[in-house]
Amino acid sequence: MIIHVVQPGETIYDIAADYNVSVVRLIEENGVVNPENLVVGQTIVIAYPEEAYIAQEGDTLEGIARAFGVTTMQLLRNNPFLSDRNVIYQGETIIIRYETQGNISINAYAYPFVDRNILRKTLPFLTYLTIFNYRTIRGGEIVGSDETEVIQIAKEYGVAPLMSLSTLTYQGRSNIEVVNSILYDEETSELQINAILGILKEKEYYGLNLSVVHLNQRNRPAYDNFITKLSSRLKAEGFILFVTISPRIIITSNEISFENLDYTVIGQQADYIQILSYGWGSSLGPPSATTPAHLTERLLEDAITMIPPEKIYSGISIIGYDWRGPYILGVTRAYALTTDAAIELALLTGSTIKFEEQSQAPYYEYYSTSGGTQVRHIVWFSDARTIDSLIKFIPKYGIQGAGIWNIMNYFDQMWLVINSQYSINKVLPES
Repeated sequence: MIIHVVQPGETIYDIAADYNVSVVRLIEENGVVNPENLVVGQTIVIAYPEEAYIAQEGDTLEGIARAFGVTTMQLLRNNPFLSDRNVIYQGETIIIRYETQGNISINAYAYPFVDRNILRKTLPFLTYLTIFNYRTIRGGEIVGSDETEVIQIAKEYGVAPLMSLSTLTYQGRSNIEVVNSILYDEETSELQINAILGILKEKEYYGLNLSVVHLNQRNRPAYDNFITKLSSRLKAEGFILFVTISPRIIITSNEISFENLDYTVIGQQADYIQILSYGWGSSLGPPSATTPAHLTERLLEDAITMIPPEKIYSGISIIGYDWRGPYILGVTRAYALTTDAAIELALLTGSTIKFEEQSQAPYYEYYSTSGGTQVRHIVWFSDARTIDSLIKFIPKYGIQGAGIWNIMNYFDQMWLVINSQYSINKVLPES
């Protein structure tokens, strides 16, 4: 796999000729929205398959899978353009396999209202799907919307559905009083665990993904105690437990760091620990990469001293943000962007995309006019280089996989980078 960075004056036709691949393939595999107008600094991924097949008249996905001894899910991963149609056309190139360098697991988040076409296109790449739905309110009560259809679709694709539970609203705010009632009130804690088990059984989930927020030195023993009880009850009923930890971010005038905590007990009790920070690159800022590679690596280096590496998932946020300056802590809010939208905005504003090596993230600046005054903007987002650098931590540290926040939009380059280098683990049977 090669990641090409667009240079001044380059066209998609130049890049295709340089790498001896078809223009149509480059556009399709990379999801290039505006192929006639590339942005300087934009990435184009070139992935060479180990084996490919030219479709014949009457071919079907199932027939090709049988002929080459692969699963239909593998063919859908390698050829995502087939996700929304039942016909394979004569003369089409079908990628059978890539030369991969090992297995990884992928957990990803989606809301219950995820577009079903995007969901079906994404599921072949996943091991687990965490459906971001349930939250705890006062008294240990759990509320959420109907996600039955999403659970069933996930299982059809051999993906294990996980119930999510947090005290976070859709806007990302958490109620510390609710957290404390679960941690320090035995009756509320018991009601909470019983409610969790009721939903897991009723909806036929594979397990629970518990989001741990407000974890600090003072309440860590209480969290350890609650998670120990929860884990015991879940395992007795045959469910697995993910614990997603959001490290507390410490912001100073010249540095963003995190609070060091002992995760040993949680690591012992949970089946998997996912480290996913909501603080970096959030809409509240400060402006930065959403998943800075250097800070992610520091977190992993710390985590593997307390948690068995094979239990760890490294979180990756793929949401970009556009901040208006000047940035004021606690006041300024950014606009969320997909990678495609960030590139389109760069094209619209005539911006050149730059790349910050330490964070392994692209960014650019532009100016708008408001009330006759020029306003400076800075945009940070993720591209193929970001994903490649973060995914490489999995084999480097021997961890289990990555957790993606989120899959509400299809990110072509991310899946091409991952799928062309790694095989995806499955815990449910693949078709």
